[in-house]
Amino acid sequence: MERSRIMRMCITQLLLSLLLLPTYAFTLMQQFTDSTIIRRNLLANGLALTPPMGWNSWNHFACNIDEKIIRETADALVSTGLSKLGYKYVNIDDCWAELARDKKGNLVPKKSTFPSGIKALADYVHSKGLKLGIYSDAGYLTCSQKMPGSLGHEEQDAKTFASWGIDYLKYDNCNNDGSKPTVRYPVMTRALMKAGRPIFFSLCEWGDMHPALWGADVGNSWRTTNDIADTWDSMLSRADMNEIYAELARPGGWNDPDMLEVGNGGMTTNEYIVHFSIWAISKAPLLIGCDVRNATKEIIDIIANKEVIAVNQDRLGVQAKKVRSEGDLEIWAGPLSGYRVALLLVNRGPSPNIITAQWDDIKIPPKSVVTARDLWEHKTLKKGFVENLTAVVDSHACKMYVLKAIS
Repeated sequence: MERSRIMRMCITQLLLSLLLLPTYAFTLMQQFTDSTIIRRNLLANGLALTPPMGWNSWNHFACNIDEKIIRETADALVSTGLSKLGYKYVNIDDCWAELARDKKGNLVPKKSTFPSGIKALADYVHSKGLKLGIYSDAGYLTCSQKMPGSLGHEEQDAKTFASWGIDYLKYDNCNNDGSKPTVRYPVMTRALMKAGRPIFFSLCEWGDMHPALWGADVGNSWRTTNDIADTWDSMLSRADMNEIYAELARPGGWNDPDMLEVGNGGMTTNEYIVHFSIWAISKAPLLIGCDVRNATKEIIDIIANKEVIAVNQDRLGVQAKKVRSEGDLEIWAGPLSGYRVALLLVNRGPSPNIITAQWDDIKIPPKSVVTARDLWEHKTLKKGFVENLTAVVDSHACKMYVLKAIS
């Protein structure tokens, strides 16, 4: 009897184990999947809840950079008041390192231009309340071919950057091994996540494989275009290419149509205002590309427009879209927090023209009475608008508003 009872207990336990096995296996799989998603998703670094703001050396200086320029730029961001507006990143682009690594395989700052080293420079920038960014490449050499890339050295370089106190990494796509960016870029993602320091990861693969479709699991921003030039046509073409991916931008991961050219001299004041306005409403990174040490008041007034910056940094984080385009006349619009709408009227044509934004095109209920704040004139228009807003817009110029329905 006793033996029979023990056998029945054993069989019962076995059956219970078999019944519970799928649940246990599912639980383990779910835990593994959840942790894998968290580990693989760079948004877990908590950075870029709004688009990054700062400065980058390339558009104005190209390879002609040194630590003096970087220090003086940090000083200028503070003295002009730009840092208080959110311009925090001071980003060194290509050409900062020696062509050869040291005997241990580490990157070496160029002795002729960065004699104090990057760690000392980071300490200086941090002492100003700012953050330091740096540049590398998912290839064997960077685009200038004057310094090594990080391909095959991802973990080593990520640890080096973290040890120096780097806050931002722009990662280019030149001189690689022919493998796809979707293979090479996640390697640096994983390296940065293990480096022990939150580092903003800017993917710069020029829109090659539509990084907006996969970038959110890999980086904090992704270039959607080739390099910008300081011309009206180049700026607009980058805006157009970037706009295609508007619905894929989000807090933590942003479409990047390249850095700002405002202040470099190739466009008129009105054209630079259009440039800054489109980048702002598109939730693009606002990375100044001119020499801020010598920027004129006119240029500072553009990049320091608090109301336009507020559209870019709005916590809702929705990129605006081109809702109407009739020839040279365009209407860009997107939602803001607080049930508001950002509106941008752009005239690409050779002469002044009338542009009308209809409420149903910009997602405002048709019979609403709406107040309009002009962000470049810094005034609230007296009239309450119904059904639409009409403005005369000069050639190669824009009008930018924040709209709010009041009834």
